[in-house]
Amino acid sequence: MGRDLGLDGVVDHFTLGSDEAGWLRNKAGATRLGFSVQLKFLTWRGRFPRARHELPADAVEHLAKQTGVPASELAFYDFTSRAAKRHRSEIRDATGWHECSQTDTTKTVSHLVDAIWHDERRDEQVRIELYRFMRAELIEPPTADQITAILKSALHQADERAVAEVAHRLARVEGCPQRLDALVFTDLPGDTTTEAEGEDAGDTADGEEADGEAVLSQIKAHPGNVSLNSLLEEITKLKQVGAVDVPADAFTGIGVRVVNAWRARASASSPSHLRRFDAPVRHVLLAALLFQRQREITDTLVELLNSTVHRINARAEKKVTEAFVAEFTKVRGKAGLLGKIAAASLGAPDGSVKEVIYPAAGGEKTLKDLVAELKATNAEFARNKREVFKSSYSNHYRSGLMKLLGVLEFHSSNHRHKPVIDALKLIERHKDSSTTYLPLGETIPLDGVVRKDWMEFAIFTPDKGPKRVMRTVYEACVFQALRERLRCKEIWVTGADKWRNPDDDLPDDFEMRRAEYYEKLNKPRDGKVFTAQLQSEMRAELGALDTKLPKLPWVTISGKNRNGAIKFTDPEPQKEPVNLRKLKKAIRKKWGTVALIDILKEAALRTGMLKALAPVGTRESIDEAKLLERLLLIAYAYGTNSGISSVAAGPHGHSEEDLRYTARRYLTAVGLKAAGVEIANATFAARSETVWGQGTTTVASDSTHFKAWDRNIFTEWHSRYGGRGVLVYWHIEKGSMAIHSQLLNCTASEVAAAIEGMMRHATTMQAEGNYVDSHGQSEIGFGLTRLLGYDLLPRIKQINKVKLYRPGREDEDTYDNLADAMTRPIRWDVIENNYDQLIKYATAIRVGTASTEAILRRFTRTASHPVYQAMLEVGRAQKTIFVARYLRDRDLQREIQEGLNVVEGWNGANDIIFFGKSGELSSNRRDQQELSVLALHLLQTALVFVNTLMIQDMLADPEWANLLTEEDKRALTPLFWMHIQPYGEVRLNMGSRLQLAHPLPQDPAPEPETAAA
Repeated sequence: MGRDLGLDGVVDHFTLGSDEAGWLRNKAGATRLGFSVQLKFLTWRGRFPRARHELPADAVEHLAKQTGVPASELAFYDFTSRAAKRHRSEIRDATGWHECSQTDTTKTVSHLVDAIWHDERRDEQVRIELYRFMRAELIEPPTADQITAILKSALHQADERAVAEVAHRLARVEGCPQRLDALVFTDLPGDTTTEAEGEDAGDTADGEEADGEAVLSQIKAHPGNVSLNSLLEEITKLKQVGAVDVPADAFTGIGVRVVNAWRARASASSPSHLRRFDAPVRHVLLAALLFQRQREITDTLVELLNSTVHRINARAEKKVTEAFVAEFTKVRGKAGLLGKIAAASLGAPDGSVKEVIYPAAGGEKTLKDLVAELKATNAEFARNKREVFKSSYSNHYRSGLMKLLGVLEFHSSNHRHKPVIDALKLIERHKDSSTTYLPLGETIPLDGVVRKDWMEFAIFTPDKGPKRVMRTVYEACVFQALRERLRCKEIWVTGADKWRNPDDDLPDDFEMRRAEYYEKLNKPRDGKVFTAQLQSEMRAELGALDTKLPKLPWVTISGKNRNGAIKFTDPEPQKEPVNLRKLKKAIRKKWGTVALIDILKEAALRTGMLKALAPVGTRESIDEAKLLERLLLIAYAYGTNSGISSVAAGPHGHSEEDLRYTARRYLTAVGLKAAGVEIANATFAARSETVWGQGTTTVASDSTHFKAWDRNIFTEWHSRYGGRGVLVYWHIEKGSMAIHSQLLNCTASEVAAAIEGMMRHATTMQAEGNYVDSHGQSEIGFGLTRLLGYDLLPRIKQINKVKLYRPGREDEDTYDNLADAMTRPIRWDVIENNYDQLIKYATAIRVGTASTEAILRRFTRTASHPVYQAMLEVGRAQKTIFVARYLRDRDLQREIQEGLNVVEGWNGANDIIFFGKSGELSSNRRDQQELSVLALHLLQTALVFVNTLMIQDMLADPEWANLLTEEDKRALTPLFWMHIQPYGEVRLNMGSRLQLAHPLPQDPAPEPETAAA
């Protein structure tokens, strides 16, 4: 029997109506029950049951009671018999359902094309729509092969329709198709390419690039490091893209996934391959590439602007610091020295300085050292720093930044920042000027543009005449002001994505779907109800802590504590497990030392995860078995950082060219993420509750630092880890399974990364709590997570200095034991007045119209923003609730620590698996870095999956039945590698399998579970 539906499901789907009961009058026994089962299964799933095992046991019992036939009688009903077939025919006649005909197939394909052509290409979503339509039309789904054929036909026709629509829009712009063709057509003789070499972007028959192909290759290229050359190269790219003049409305109404798929095909195709496409297809692919690259290049230019201004400032500070250190020699005993000088001066008031002062001071050099020390004040340091900044800007970076103003359009929705916009227009008008001062006739914005500490440096006051503004100094001030406004999104850029108008981050249908969005967040419509709930929780937790505090030996709250009111002692270490090492040795003895490639292969064969790596094109001719082998080798090459060249040297029959070709066609970030989701879900399904306990709803998250080449703008210096590199932010659940990973730059917000992972992990796990270290929490983080509906559970390192907020003014004298750690009441009116906007921003994060980082960037540098203030108040209330609970609950303290230890263990495995090139990301392309990190994610999840099965197999042996202690079970983890061989020659043998008791997956049912809803 199938899994039970539960009472609600059984009543909803398996209750016979009066008419349906009438159809059973002439039937008895097993026939009566079998007929009713087939009838209700059809109305539930949209098809007839194929066998008895598909039937929910509780549904059969429910029907048995209604028909008056014992449920056991169903065993005598043969679903493949002639009688069962006759019953199905009777049911069709009675209900209107019918088998799928050729006409139905054509109608279904036509409907799918209409439904998906503009924005959907995911097979699983199209399949769901197919079953929904067939159910509505009372059509029984055909065979699995026929369903696959319908899906392929619909997807192909949908793509053709979308291509035709966009191609028509492109053709309406005079000269646009010709300019697109100029990027790939040359006068060179025709070339021939093999399967492996045909996708090398920019390759022509004789290895040289014609002008158009050189432009296309340059447009595809990724940015270099932060430098003037990189800035100028990106400006050139943007101009080249703009010269093609792809119309702004070319992709209006076309979904992002569709455009991304076209862009991926164009990126993976060489000019020679693009020339072979039909003209409409070629034009659409190239236009999609340019459309996306224009936004990416614009974002890159904004990031280069911000980084360049920061670099000028940082280098100026470094240069001035070094100069001061070199000049400065600290003079000891200044007080005594000044006393000697004063006494000598009074004793010989008419003497010369050389004769009186120099001897008293100990010589001329001592006085010079003293003068140097006195000069080393903050004001002098800042003045010298501004001089160096201005010099560096004028002599090197000015040319590039001025060219930048010619290609980017800056705007602001806030009139308060109009002076910066006006200042940008002013300096652009005079960018070719060589005068020292800006013209007298110009209106020059100063307030809100030039900082106070720069004002004396920017304005020259002559002995006669009006004050003048120093042109280059003013320009430097404008770029500094621009950077500050850009970083908080008060100023935005036309044509950008990350740096777009912040108003576009919010859902534009919020007004129409307000009730739905509130329901999705599980929040009351009335702000007063929300604050009342929060206030009630605060009082409950603070009251519980206040009552229990005198009996808690690990925490005291007193104003006498030196380093903060709260004095907290961490939980004592738990007992060491005694049998886990023995278990790991037994696993190694049973299965031997297993090559890492075999771990990946076993996981792929058992979960089918690599099927998620779909090609960027629409047609492929690679044999399925050969493709699987290549994908395994490619995932291993990226995930170990050993590289394709190294992996291709193994005795597996796949050349380096073949692997590179397949990687370009199949290896995408979207595909690898989907594969990671597949293996996580398979692991959750395979776990034995007797071994691992009940499934958890909490994950731990933290970042780890990977060294990376500094040849791109994404690589940054990290002050905490030291050295240049990137961050990878992991979300790991208790069983050591990663449900999400992200590649971040070193200045990215870990609070934002933690929230993004909880919102976007896409696995079947219901994540309701998130353990984070101190870097992953803040008051704004507590506020957002409260609105999004999950618990933020941090380890707060400086918990001794945390302040507990009061629920209300009436609670001034309520919590006597907590008084020294308490501060002002929460401002509930601020929350209530901005409650609707809080829900709007939370919805933007939940549905993905804006990233959490974009929301935080907009708020954190505009502290006066009313919504930001309201979110802070929510965060302060939620943090108070958490801290009060944390301080009194020893189990919660241990739980958080254990969760974070799981992440530390995951980071330890990184060093073992990502061994190539000493663990350094050696590509200067961000997309390649992301592929490496996602492949590493896939390898480690494969290791966890296989280890989970090995542990379960081993513990099923009677010898291990009662051997594990409670400490062993608590510390049991599938993340270990003493039986793994990650290095050496890569030998891939598809015929060799690990002997595991866990069954291989069965062929899936042709319709998804959601089709039954």
